Amino acid sequence: MEEASNEPNMAAIAEKPSSDSISTSPIPQTLSKTAQKKLMKQQRFEAKKAEKKAQAKEHKRREKERKQKEWEEMLSKVSSEEEKLKIIETRRAVRKERMEKRSEEKGQKLERLSWAKLHGQKIVIDLEFSHLMTPNELHSLVQQIMYCYAVNGRCTSPSHLWLTGCEGIMGTHLKRIPGFDKWIIEKENQSYIEAFHDQKENLVYLTADAETVLDDLDPKKIYIIGGLVDRNRWKGLTMKKAEEQGIQAAKLPIGTYLKMSSSQVLTVNQVVEILLKYLEIRDWKTSFFQVIPQRKRYEADTDDQDKELEHEGGTENDSCADSQKKLKLSDIELEPSESDRLGEVSEPEATEKAVECDKSEDDKN
Repeated sequence: MEEASNEPNMAAIAEKPSSDSISTSPIPQTLSKTAQKKLMKQQRFEAKKAEKKAQAKEHKRREKERKQKEWEEMLSKVSSEEEKLKIIETRRAVRKERMEKRSEEKGQKLERLSWAKLHGQKIVIDLEFSHLMTPNELHSLVQQIMYCYAVNGRCTSPSHLWLTGCEGIMGTHLKRIPGFDKWIIEKENQSYIEAFHDQKENLVYLTADAETVLDDLDPKKIYIIGGLVDRNRWKGLTMKKAEEQGIQAAKLPIGTYLKMSSSQVLTVNQVVEILLKYLEIRDWKTSFFQVIPQRKRYEADTDDQDKELEHEGGTENDSCADSQKKLKLSDIELEPSESDRLGEVSEPEATEKAVECDKSEDDKN
């Protein structure tokens, strides 16, 4: 009798009905077992994502019904018609005031971003690495880009953000963001070398592998951030790219002001935030301590800086660095992400539902 194998039958697993409401596609039997496992894992992730979105939609519907019921019950307890009308008018006035405030804030944001397109510091996110990333890593990068745009829009003096290399699979992912076509941001299918062919001498690639330390931000320079979520697989890639293209490279002065608990690897949105914060206050140390998560810093340094910030009045304010902590995403659970070796819905509506930016990284790590 042939001995039963402990190896899981991938064909049987693939044909087994899913408990999710979204059925998975059949797994091609021509793939290797490793490839089949990876494909199944991706399908489970997509199914779970769709299920969470459906649950969030259902929760929103129930909340709306509950509030409507409470409102009707409150009105039913009011005996006088005159009093009911007064309550209704008051509610309408509050809603109108809220809508006018939102409209005003949106108008101010559009003015700031329009100003930034003419006078802001140019910051480029290089998106030419999509072929090196897994679907989950691409998803994570899209999340980071959303944060970059939202944080920039909240700054009193935003930068002039550019996305270059917005084609192929990366372009497809970006176009799935509701409202992306309305973003006030430069979107280039071509590379930054082509987009800034007449300003090559002003291009500066930010990478932790560079020897040059960035002491200050030059308004004439164009700072490039590698849009790569690589889990440290592609070390030195951006530095090599800068050398091959003959452009300048520099690194943030992180080591001058604090000790990192591991490598100086930051997400794309963290790098953008640091640059935005520095443009606001011209202080690298404060910028690093207000943006870089505490888990990435040695405790001793963290305690000293926290005491210093507490003495100065704390860090709870409406500045650029704090805005990321206030951002929320709808229906999307952030994946843990690490961008290049530096050390990334509709506009406001797309950022109005749940999670702090670094929470998912903590949960996964």
